Amino acid sequence: MDEARDPFSPGAGTQPPELAGRTAILDRSRVILERIKTRKHDRSYLLVGLRGVGKTVLLNRIQALAEQDGYFSAFLEAPEEKALAEILAPPLRQLLLKLDRIAGTKDKLHKALAALRAFAATFEIKIGDIGVGVRPEPGVADSGRLDNDLADLLAATAEAAAERRTSVALLIDELQYVKSNDLAALLAGLHRIGQLNLPLVVFGAGLPQLVGLTGKAKSYAERLFIFEELGPLGAKDATEAIEGPIRREGVGIAREALTEIVQVTEGYPFFLQEWGSHAWRVATKSPITPLDVAVARKSAVAALDQGFFRVRFDRLTPSERDYLRAMAELGRGPHRSGDIAAKLNRPVEQVAPIRAGVIAKGMAYAPSHGGTAFTVPMFDDYLRRVMPEFAPKVPRKRTRR
Repeated sequence: MDEARDPFSPGAGTQPPELAGRTAILDRSRVILERIKTRKHDRSYLLVGLRGVGKTVLLNRIQALAEQDGYFSAFLEAPEEKALAEILAPPLRQLLLKLDRIAGTKDKLHKALAALRAFAATFEIKIGDIGVGVRPEPGVADSGRLDNDLADLLAATAEAAAERRTSVALLIDELQYVKSNDLAALLAGLHRIGQLNLPLVVFGAGLPQLVGLTGKAKSYAERLFIFEELGPLGAKDATEAIEGPIRREGVGIAREALTEIVQVTEGYPFFLQEWGSHAWRVATKSPITPLDVAVARKSAVAALDQGFFRVRFDRLTPSERDYLRAMAELGRGPHRSGDIAAKLNRPVEQVAPIRAGVIAKGMAYAPSHGGTAFTVPMFDDYLRRVMPEFAPKVPRKRTRR
């Protein structure tokens, strides 16, 4: 088929041609946005799930819905080893400066800019110019305690939006990387926003461990958020995610070919996009056949290995790779820590720091106490391809002197 007409878009957060199976999430987001805008209390929304289930895609779509509804929004990604204050202050500056362009009274807006200046100075963040004559107000966002100061800043921002008869939506991706104290401060800020009934809402996304992390950060987290667990698409939605875009291009696909793609991808949205794209490019005529899908298998797997899987594999230390390879030897999981340690021929306490490392890097999570599972679907298959020989080193026995 003509590659220029390929309807699929595998990529990091790129919008798919068919957002199948996620209508209920978008509908719930619309309700939240409408309630917050009309000053009716509602909880913020957190999307949690494995890699490749479309969390970032949904955040981008929710941001578009918010802006269509008159919201001012900011989208940010929480990188590893970076403070929340540092990543939050610059987009808040941009948002407040956009509010400043709206005609009307500016008392609350000036207070918000002053709070931002104090916040940036307190936490030594470079944010650029925010206007001549904006002076920090003593006692607002300048205590040096992030939980207090971030609450002051978010409240001031929401009050400035209310002054302009609008609302604010913050969209934060990769929330599992936010440090515990920083996450606690964000939750404290949202708690204050709710108490004051201010028009600010957060839509966040993260790996499955995010639910437990928020609970540890603040005991009232479950009252601040709606947690939405995203998994792979069911057979009907996965089929539509492939068939719909192909049909709109005036091309057909055999039922057996559809079934094969759905089965081999296990319904994960990112894998569906990858396989759909490769099947399209392999096919020479309509309809796309099971043989086309079989031929596309090699290039689809190679593309996933070189991109989606490889970028994650390269971040691992040799010991972390061995740990995950031991998990792969046991199967999909989740697996007990003792079973993984046994595969490595090492005591549990010796591999515990390695487990902590792969969890911190977002490669695994603990679905239950003492259990460990992959955050990347089918990563066990990939590890068996790139590390075909599983031969853990036998620890040397200590000799008595």
